[in-house]
Amino acid sequence: MASRASDPGIGWLSIVRLGLVQAAIGAMVMLATSMLNRVMVVEYGVVAAVPAGLVAWHYAVQLTRPIWGHRSDRSARRTPWIMMGLGIQALGTVIAVDATILIPQWYGPALVLAILGFTLIGIGVGMAGTALLALIASRVSVARKPAAAALTWTMMIAGIVVAAGVSGKYLDPFAADRLAIVASMVVLCAFSIALLALRGLEVRSLSLSAPRGEGEGASFGQVLAEIRADPRAWRFTGFVFISMVAYSIQDLVLEPFAGLVFDMTPGQSTQLAGLQHGGILLGMLIAGAGGTLHARRYGRNPTLWIVLGCTGSAVMLAGLALAALTGRAWPLTANIFCLGVANGVFAVAAVGAMLSMASDGRTAGEGARMGVWGAAQAIAFGTGGLLGALLLDLMRTMGADNAAFATVFAVEGVMFIAAALVAVGIRLRGASTPKGAFT
Repeated sequence: MASRASDPGIGWLSIVRLGLVQAAIGAMVMLATSMLNRVMVVEYGVVAAVPAGLVAWHYAVQLTRPIWGHRSDRSARRTPWIMMGLGIQALGTVIAVDATILIPQWYGPALVLAILGFTLIGIGVGMAGTALLALIASRVSVARKPAAAALTWTMMIAGIVVAAGVSGKYLDPFAADRLAIVASMVVLCAFSIALLALRGLEVRSLSLSAPRGEGEGASFGQVLAEIRADPRAWRFTGFVFISMVAYSIQDLVLEPFAGLVFDMTPGQSTQLAGLQHGGILLGMLIAGAGGTLHARRYGRNPTLWIVLGCTGSAVMLAGLALAALTGRAWPLTANIFCLGVANGVFAVAAVGAMLSMASDGRTAGEGARMGVWGAAQAIAFGTGGLLGALLLDLMRTMGADNAAFATVFAVEGVMFIAAALVAVGIRLRGASTPKGAFT
């Protein structure tokens, strides 16, 4: 078997194409977890726990990620799994949008339809996302993995920013038919771009790559047993869960916060979410470039960048808690943008560590390991989003909206500090990045 350490891996053009697929996945997810959440809560008066429960359900469905990852490990190619997942996600997104539009007239049937839509979204994201990450982890050289993590995640956030910006621009003045048209066009464009990016990629770029690993024929149970027996992999799973709970609490709270406390329109709050993702984009670039420059002199240290990102996120969330109490005098847009920057630094550092650790197993392939961490992330996202929404609803029944949002943001900040402490205890290793890794 060819050595993975000496495998030159795929080139930068192929990595960029995989980043376009990440962008497509992110653009479609934005519609379900951000825009539809805002419309349900503010325009249609649905309690925040309903969209939070739907989003939590789509994350619960992603517990199947280890299965999809293991199956892609045992397949000749991973791209068919990615394309199938993209198609399922696109169908589920359109169904979820239609269900949202039906809420004012037929609440019960619309909720059932929404559950179906979010189920398909969860299956699609789990299948496509896990196979894509496994493809990056298994076919990108060790030296390029940190930069590949920054590049692909930067492109994913860029896709979210573009989708949020376009949606926000054409969604005002709000109307149900306008929502249907805008969402359908975003889904169509994202799906088409992803398919074009994947066309012929695995055949041309990966045909000469090294074999997958020693455990291609291992059963799913054997794969899970090996991962559980690896202390670093299991502790890293715990870190992923805690950090992603902190990361996701704000997802279903931020746009309602902008609407209820700062009186923003649906288009304005959607654009605010786009601004946050623009900050995430900048944070990812900072982590990618800064991490490489730091590695040239001191060696790559993902823990340093993870701690910086988590701590910065906690500080910015403290600012949002003050914004909830201060009101319109607070520089909300600057605070949201800086929160995005800190989130981006944390995210790229965590993903870079994940990609580097994915190839450590003997029986467990990259797909299975990425699937386990993806499942932990999915549980955390569902838990965090639902926790934030339930806490918000509870606090709103006890007092003013301002105090309720301040409490939610404060809890999220504490979670980020806890995640930073856990990361320090794991002592993550990062692949060294030699000079020229970005060339």
